[in-house]
Amino acid sequence: MKFTKMHGIGNDYIYVNGFEENIDNPSEWSIRYSNRHTGIGSDGLVVILPSAVADFRMRMFNADGSEAQMCGNAVRCIGKYVFDKRLTQKTTLTLETLAGIRSLTLYLTDDKKTVNNISVDMGEPILESKKIPTTFSENSIINKYVTFSDKIKYSITCVSMGNPHAVIFTENISELYLSQIGEIIENSTQYFPQRINTEFVEKINDNRIKMRVWERGSGETMACGTGASAAVVAAVLNNICERKTTVELLGGELSIEWRQTDNHVYLTGTAETVYEGQTTYNS
Repeated sequence: MKFTKMHGIGNDYIYVNGFEENIDNPSEWSIRYSNRHTGIGSDGLVVILPSAVADFRMRMFNADGSEAQMCGNAVRCIGKYVFDKRLTQKTTLTLETLAGIRSLTLYLTDDKKTVNNISVDMGEPILESKKIPTTFSENSIINKYVTFSDKIKYSITCVSMGNPHAVIFTENISELYLSQIGEIIENSTQYFPQRINTEFVEKINDNRIKMRVWERGSGETMACGTGASAAVVAAVLNNICERKTTVELLGGELSIEWRQTDNHVYLTGTAETVYEGQTTYNS
């Protein structure tokens, strides 16, 4: 099985060309090879496939084998993958995901041979509580105080960017014991029936925020594109930052804009190829 290891500001996945390779059990494959001690090491697996409704289709699996609807960093990496490997010559693409079709704009290096930066139309944020989904009775969850355990109590703002997010605004996020807090919030199924991704956000100024993320099924990761998008939407709703804001993550920076003209969120950032290899996996 041939694969490519890629990352979007540290959010790393194993990418497989589904036009050429077949994985019968992608969930099991992701669990096995995402392991950072005995496998390739990643936040999960992404398979690039043909689509009947878009230029390409993606399936992605978290490190625990669960299938995810959407990942902004993975979408950017796919844009670089398909252009750099000459699967397309287009610089504007559509990609089918479980969260819907996403549009990509590819920005090339000076020699026009490879992709440098990618902008993704992440679509409209979903704020309706039941559609995120949550079990709260309110129509939207904005700055709601929630008790998760005796010691874990936060005000949260809930947003879906194709997958569910709970955004928490706090201070000194570098000092948080995220491995303890994140897991408890993620698995609070009394509030989040499909579990939840959680962003801890600290304001730097009106156009810059800092974020750490606990991803459903993967734990703390270096970055999360849908999480950064959700964080900016939540920050605007709470009058914390402007609609166009830079998000600082452990792996680097993303530019996020929630436009008033179409209500869509646009994410721009880099994607990097780390290396290519071949496993002994037999499908």
